[in-house]
Amino acid sequence: MKRIGVFTSGGDAPGMNAAIRAVVRMAIAKKLEVFGIRQGYTGMIDGNIQQVFPRDVANIIQRGGTVLKTGRSQEFLKAEFRAKAAEQIRTLGIEGLVCIGGDGSFRGAHALWEEQRIPIIGIPGTIDNDIFGSDNTIGFDTAVNTALDAIDKIRDTAASHDRLFIVEVMGRNSGHIACHVGL
Repeated sequence: MKRIGVFTSGGDAPGMNAAIRAVVRMAIAKKLEVFGIRQGYTGMIDGNIQQVFPRDVANIIQRGGTVLKTGRSQEFLKAEFRAKAAEQIRTLGIEGLVCIGGDGSFRGAHALWEEQRIPIIGIPGTIDNDIFGSDNTIGFDTAVNTALDAIDKIRDTAASHDRLFIVEVMGRNSGHIACHVGL
């Protein structure tokens, strides 16, 4: 391979920018050209793709979110749009992809491989920590510690008023954040 693409998809998670930076810097060190795909699968379909250089990923690791932008694409659920995305990728000579995302992103990646045979690997990036085979996904630790900080503050207020507060944390269909915060 001489050209790869990198994108983030689904919800953002702390650490995605660090993953993007690592992919770009390692690929360039291995003499590969790297292309950033903006706005996930939507950007892939629309051709919102541009070459990325080391300067483009300088000073991004301390920023939240993802510099490549992200989103969920209803269009990508349809085979004809996955074919259009593959055409965009092939037109640029991109030979493989790195997907940074969660469960839905990886289902899309798998479909793209099955139908279009574009090589693709995944970096698990989801606060839900629900990717099979991953102990901790990118963003999970930050989500747990953010919830802990908030709960510590809420607990003080609850104690001051002799009250019990109920706190709900994110996690979609997974209870990993709640479980770890509880522990």
